[in-house]
Amino acid sequence: MEVQSLSPEVIQDTTDAQVEAIASGDIQSRFGSNYIDLISKPLGSRIVACSDEWFAEASNLTTPSAPVRKQGVYTHAGAWYDGWETRRHNPAPFDWVIIRLGVASGKVKGVEIDTAFFDGNHAPEISVEGCFATSDEVVSAESFQGWETVLGKQECGPSKQQAWALMQVTEKAFTHVRLLMYPDGGIARFRLFGIAVPIFPEEVFEVFDLAATVNGGIAISCSDQHFGRKENLLLPGRGVDMGDGWETKRSRAQGHTDWVIVRLGTPGEIAKIVIDTAHFRGNYPQEVRVEAINHHGPGLDVDNAGWVELLGPQVCGPDEEHVFPGVFADDPLRNHDGREYTHVKLVIIPDGGVKRFRIFGRRKVEHNRSGIPRRS
Repeated sequence: MEVQSLSPEVIQDTTDAQVEAIASGDIQSRFGSNYIDLISKPLGSRIVACSDEWFAEASNLTTPSAPVRKQGVYTHAGAWYDGWETRRHNPAPFDWVIIRLGVASGKVKGVEIDTAFFDGNHAPEISVEGCFATSDEVVSAESFQGWETVLGKQECGPSKQQAWALMQVTEKAFTHVRLLMYPDGGIARFRLFGIAVPIFPEEVFEVFDLAATVNGGIAISCSDQHFGRKENLLLPGRGVDMGDGWETKRSRAQGHTDWVIVRLGTPGEIAKIVIDTAHFRGNYPQEVRVEAINHHGPGLDVDNAGWVELLGPQVCGPDEEHVFPGVFADDPLRNHDGREYTHVKLVIIPDGGVKRFRIFGRRKVEHNRSGIPRRS
């Protein structure tokens, strides 16, 4: 199947002034605190179509874990690779894969291409296009001409982690992206860093997860993430094992605590907190507590004087979903009714692992002169 594209001349027009190359060691610090991977597999992204995947499946591109090598392992098609690899001698200008984002839509800030273990068979060059479409079938059609350049053609090296930052977040939001590699070859991982553009409930009083990644929540900082990354806390579902949660290293100091700060997808009034220790059976925290703040300025320090305690220290158990409501007077939540918050802080005592962190609440509601609620 052939899908129409922008001309090579248009793709090549991206100048150095529009894109900044990011060193492999700086990728996490550059994108990890303010952006998410819009095509991460745990978010629900999916491969819509591809031109070819003879040697290795395109679905490997969005695997969250790092690529691995199985030296000497062969399949019917050839050597086993943890990535996407197409046939040699592509008669077309490029091979391509179309991916549906894992969020309703998203705006893009950066791209990472990892050619780990592809040496001699890596993709020499790549580019990325995006579109906003109502269905997978639309973007898969040969007649579709709605692709727009997100990242112009960039050179790739063998067995190398490389990334590029756009000077600004794209003005448009995209539902689908298309990765092109010229002319063929292999890519291990593809990350698309940006911000989610969620679809919030129509009903202003409806309670939903204000912290979820799909609703725009981002884990912006933490004390430690030695065994599991902070962004895992906000993913859908309960995961598959300890590897897709947040876990800190063992502490040895008296009075130690670990923490993570989450920027909510929208300011809101908090009604319920869920802290899930699924799969953490011998390494869960002894206790947890939660604080919140209404903060709109640049930066946010863990010791900011504005933090307010929402949930006092609560004993945790292994492999359990801990639910803390705030409906009745004797419920554990405090300082929440009628108050608007933008950020929350989960504190674990003294250390350990947490699978998911949910902050259920309502968006801030403004009222017009007639007293009718209006969404902010």
